Amino acid sequence: MEHLTSSTFKQKVFNYEGNKDWKFEGSNPCIIDFYADWCGPCRMVAPVLEELSEKYKGKVDIYKVNTEEEQELSELFGIRSIPSILFIPKEGKPQMTMGALPKESFEKIISELLLTEKKN
Repeated sequence: MEHLTSSTFKQKVFNYEGNKDWKFEGSNPCIIDFYADWCGPCRMVAPVLEELSEKYKGKVDIYKVNTEEEQELSELFGIRSIPSILFIPKEGKPQMTMGALPKESFEKIISELLLTEKKN
């Protein structure tokens, strides 16, 4: 699981300085956990995401963004409460959820949103 800075975010997820409209830069769908070290619910989500990053290795990338250190990214996505989890499919718009989700909810979203093939 990789921690993103604003510069690595622009390379791997979305170059918000170069594009006005959403354009995903990654090769795999991804999940981004916006968190803070002091946040209890964030600490509850962390081991779940660690486990999922192993289970879906090579299929779904899982990133973390520390909202205290990366305030520009927090502002870009309007993060007001943490944890906030951003689910980004390869095609289509990202979807945000707030709060600590159970593992089953993550797996449902991964299978229904991130790992489904788009039909033309």
